[in-house]
Amino acid sequence: MSKKPVSRLAARDARVTVRNARFQQWESYLNTRAKRTKSARFLIQGVRPLTLAIEHDWPLEALLYRIDGPQLSSWARGVLDGWQHEKVGVSGELMAELGEKDASPELIAVAKQRHRGLGSLALSGASPLLVVFDRPSSPGNLGTLIRSANAFGADAVIVAGHAADPYDPQCVRASTGSLFAVPVLTVADADEVLAYRARVRDGGTDLRIVGTDEAGDVAIFEHDFTGGTILVIGNETRGMSASWRTACDVTVNIPIGGAASSLGAPSAGAVCLYEIARQRR
Repeated sequence: MSKKPVSRLAARDARVTVRNARFQQWESYLNTRAKRTKSARFLIQGVRPLTLAIEHDWPLEALLYRIDGPQLSSWARGVLDGWQHEKVGVSGELMAELGEKDASPELIAVAKQRHRGLGSLALSGASPLLVVFDRPSSPGNLGTLIRSANAFGADAVIVAGHAADPYDPQCVRASTGSLFAVPVLTVADADEVLAYRARVRDGGTDLRIVGTDEAGDVAIFEHDFTGGTILVIGNETRGMSASWRTACDVTVNIPIGGAASSLGAPSAGAVCLYEIARQRR
């Protein structure tokens, strides 16, 4: 296989071919939340997540590219040629470790985290849709819900309480890049959201808080979702906290059959979001 330089600027790029301090720092972004949080950095793996991060002007710091093995694809070469930040050539073996796969990925980006609170969220339109995930424990489930929220037109995802890290690699991968396309905000508790709703209502836009629960007040298709909505999805194991149950204006259930007692949190969220989109169409 050809091992020609992968970029016109490759000769001037930094190289990492051993597990030096810089590699160990990148590796820590995959495995240690405290390191990600302290440095406010994380890694973007995969073609679609990286493409969407670039398209949505996510703050990026460096691009790691494979310097041995098969020649890079036209997609990877195009990203490299248009890259305006630091480029680092990395051996295929080390890229495979950072990509967390047997095969070595072509590109991995080092990105900056965005820590946004509700104060940064500006709503547009008469019927905004916000999705709250109350204390999600699984990064993969959080990423899946972010993906569904983006697919069905939500204005933002709010991660509430002690929760999984949106910048965990499992979440980034599960979102398939939607993490970069829809605002993902964090709040400490329901009170923050209630205070935000009060401000929005003072500005003339109503928001009803609708919780999901297997013993909810009404079936999902019986509730009118055409107005402004804050949809609350509870923790995967324990459901909504007591504070969120108190905050809800109404709770809805998803009628199901078979032997299942309930749907998993991201599946329930996707069903609710589909119903909201259906009603609004």
